[in-house]
Amino acid sequence: MIVSATMSKPAKSVVDELGKNYCKIRFFYDAEKQRYDAEFFTEKQAFQKVFSVEEFASFMEKHKGSTFKNVVERSESEIITTLANKKGKITVLRQNCSALDKAIAMGGSGNKNLNRKKNYIIAEGKAVPFLVELGVMTKTGEVVKAKYDKFRQINHFLTFIDDVYTELEAAHKKLHIADFGCGKSYLTFAIYHYLHEIKKLDVEIFGLDLKADVIEYCSALAEKLGYSDLHFAVGDISKYTKSDDIDMVITLHACDTATDYALSYAVSHNARVILSVPCCQHELNAQFDKNKAEISSLFAPLMKYGIIKERFSALVTDALRAEYLEKAGYGVQLLEFIDMEHTPKNILIRAVKSSRKAVRSEKDMTQVHSLESALCITPTIQGLLA
Repeated sequence: MIVSATMSKPAKSVVDELGKNYCKIRFFYDAEKQRYDAEFFTEKQAFQKVFSVEEFASFMEKHKGSTFKNVVERSESEIITTLANKKGKITVLRQNCSALDKAIAMGGSGNKNLNRKKNYIIAEGKAVPFLVELGVMTKTGEVVKAKYDKFRQINHFLTFIDDVYTELEAAHKKLHIADFGCGKSYLTFAIYHYLHEIKKLDVEIFGLDLKADVIEYCSALAEKLGYSDLHFAVGDISKYTKSDDIDMVITLHACDTATDYALSYAVSHNARVILSVPCCQHELNAQFDKNKAEISSLFAPLMKYGIIKERFSALVTDALRAEYLEKAGYGVQLLEFIDMEHTPKNILIRAVKSSRKAVRSEKDMTQVHSLESALCITPTIQGLLA
């Protein structure tokens, strides 16, 4: 079963109970371990928590229809939606599951075509130690149904690594990779496994994150798995100054300008490859608000509606990042990372060092500066890579 619960605004009862201002929670039932694995989302971060069956039932009984104005429960047989209006009136809607709905609820697929195993880089059916430890696989190599989306995401990201493999292999030396904002490091472990265990390359990977408890967990897991060249440390991307050579920089969902500092680090250290999935691009949105009187009237329709302005600012942010990376001598592509149904933050910036000095000429950059001037913006990436 999958349960998704959304609140209109952070509720004090949840803040007191969980210690965070959560705006969305997703629960996945793990039948093997008889528990619910929960993902809690704030505006900028995601957190994990484990509930026993009893704790989950108590938590939902306490908050459904009050704290949570919208709760969707997907089981094998039906979808139950609980809605509450401003006056506290609760409406419960029940709908029989389609084959696809059943597949979503069970983390798999609902027909013969969807049931066929995918040709993943990390295949199902054979246990992979780091995936077992992270709760994605069982000891027999089966993918945990509630973690199937994570399994797909890991494999999807590895296809991007596979696409740039020739660039990395051409180094003919020990590879050095930095993962900024590594979080719980599903993908960090996956990259190490792929390059070291599957491709047999000599590789050292360094993960950096602000959360000390997460780094402690990742360090202990790397030691347990015997990944001697996988290291983790607590630190701020904007203040990271280690001067070693770097071959690839990865940054996944680093918030706001943290992505810019990671890109700047990659460029200044001549990284051969950059893979970045930006997140929470608030900087330009704030500048739009501050300078709205000076912004060209041509953009008025894009500034009128909050949600459109926010998305527009995110697109402008990433477009400018791509332009400045090209100016720095990289061939850049903007690609879809994962399906929109999972997250709206789905643009991946893939940059590969070009043999040419600069992909973008000064003439091309005139267009970039004209856009910045028309929007009255000064993005962080401009100052870092100008």
